[in-house]
This record gives sequence, C-alpha cells and structure tokens, in this order.
Amino acid sequence: MKYIIGIGGVTNGGKTTLTNRLMKALPNCCVVHQDDFYKKPDQIAVGEDGFRQWDVITALDMEAMTNTIKGWAENPVKFARSHGVGVPTSDPESDEQQVHILIVEGFLLYNYRPLMDVYNKCYYISIPYEECKRRRSTRQYTVPDPPGLFDGHVWPMYLKHRAEMEDSCLDIECLDGLKSKEKIYTQVYEDIQNTLLNRL
Repeated sequence: MKYIIGIGGVTNGGKTTLTNRLMKALPNCCVVHQDDFYKKPDQIAVGEDGFRQWDVITALDMEAMTNTIKGWAENPVKFARSHGVGVPTSDPESDEQQVHILIVEGFLLYNYRPLMDVYNKCYYISIPYEECKRRRSTRQYTVPDPPGLFDGHVWPMYLKHRAEMEDSCLDIECLDGLKSKEKIYTQVYEDIQNTLLNRL
C-alpha cells in the first residue's frame, strides 16, 4: 500500500521538525522537501515590492518536484533505496502488501494543481504573525533576509497563498503550531496510524 502525506504550512511553523520525527517513526518512509526544488537565485524574479520573489510557486521547479513524487509512486522500494532509506528485502508480491509512505513537506504544497490529487492526507501548520516573525528572525538562511522582507513579502504571500489553499476545497487538517512539538507529533502520528490500520 502506498500512502502520501502532505505537511504544509507557514514558514518556520515546524514542518521540517515534524517531518523528521515522523520519518524516523513510520515504516518504509521517504521524504520530499519542497525547499530542495528552489531555482537558483539568479532565476528568482524581483517583484513590484522590490524583493526577490522566494515565496511564490514560480520560485520552485514544481515540475521536477512532481516528477520526483511520481518516481516514488512508480516504485517506492527503488526510490527508498536510492535515497538511502532501508527497506526490508522481500519478494515483489509482498512489496504490494507492505506499507510505503511518502511525506511531502513544504510551504506551498496545496497551491499547485497537478499535485492536489496525490495526497492521501493533508496537514497544515499555522502560527500567528508575531510568533512567525520572531522565529524567522532567529533563522540563518543561505541567502539572508534583507530588511523588511518579512512584512513586505513573506507574510503577505503567506496570507495570499493560504486564502488560495482554503478555496481549493482540499480536505486539510489544520495544526496549531503553538502547541508543543511533542503534542503536534503525537496528534499526527496517532492519526496516521489509525488511518493506516483502517485501510489495511
């Protein structure tokens, strides 16, 4: 059985922390990080707001990301092995009976139409403006945030994309990013386990 989980949400909301915990706990689990599909800095447009447009879908090579997810779906065992994830050796017949999980993690997962139908379960972590700004200010990025980026670009794009996501009619479970990491993890892990048991 193949099962694809989306973990989306606001910048610095705790997506990667949750994803890393789940990956260690779930069987035959691989991860696709949307951040790995950013285009090169010189390919990122400068918008009318004067900032490089890092927080928009065109900053990402979504076609490559989609192809990566399709590659997993075609052969999760081969994908796992090529990404250093150990999977039990078995015959092809029992591969079909095993659970194979892919977590897709990123900030714009539910705004790209070609991927909207691939998720079996969608989660979305949100935190309020002040907390998001505080967390963002403590992060060290490869390309540092220029002054005013958060208020002038990051937060407005988050609000725009969240509204688009809410209009998409996807069944998305919202998570409160102010809860402890442990509570968020336990909530999601137990939900996934219950869902998988019901599907077997």
